[in-house]
Amino acid sequence: MKYVPDATADRRFEADNTVDRVDVDGLLSELDEYAVEQALQIKEKRADEEIKVIALTVGPEKAADAVRKALQMGADEAVHVSDEAIAGSDAIATSLVLAEAVKKANGGSVPELVVCGLASTDAGMSVVPAMLAERLGLPQVTQASVVETQGDQVRIKRDGDTATEVIGGTMPLVLSVTDQSGEARYPSFKGIMAAKKKPLETWSLADLGVDAGQIGLSASWSQVQETAARPPRTAGEIVKDEDGSGATALADFLASKKFI
Repeated sequence: MKYVPDATADRRFEADNTVDRVDVDGLLSELDEYAVEQALQIKEKRADEEIKVIALTVGPEKAADAVRKALQMGADEAVHVSDEAIAGSDAIATSLVLAEAVKKANGGSVPELVVCGLASTDAGMSVVPAMLAERLGLPQVTQASVVETQGDQVRIKRDGDTATEVIGGTMPLVLSVTDQSGEARYPSFKGIMAAKKKPLETWSLADLGVDAGQIGLSASWSQVQETAARPPRTAGEIVKDEDGSGATALADFLASKKFI
């Protein structure tokens, strides 16, 4: 899951054109709440087994708030990877850190299931789940609007622009879900209080055995070259129909903007 700048707040960039994630209000990416929900539902469905849900995030100090919410929702444990060297990492570098953290959280091996959201609400690239699956050597079933599990079998429905696909896979695998997969539960008072006693570990790159030269802005394959503030809104154009020419003026305006 990802800690992202609040979309309703004043978001801005650093001098190196990376997103400011420290001096702005942030929160758990809404799309990742659906991943937490699906993980919890799978655990509840298999209540007779010893299944543990671990929430994982990579980000600045305040990113711990993201996994705390997952703990309040019902996750058993949480891990926060925080290291100044990670700042500016692109999706490829981020997937490396996540892959090593996923394995460490599971005692050095790949877990039965890794659940991700559709995309982060800041970058919106939707590629990290696939990159994570490649690094972990696992199959992937992505963009699920419906998730069904039975034993070690996972079946999803993926809605495309022109068709709906049904895809199946056998755990272990990486699963990503959309905001159509099921409404995420709201933390109860009991859950909020219980979360305070649940373990939340903080790891650095050294804890993961990741070389700082492999991640960060300097090692990223993609970088933002330039940013510009959104131009201020200008006054609209009022079309009057005093002489019956309003319809023509409106049509000409729409045509000039290539709307018609």
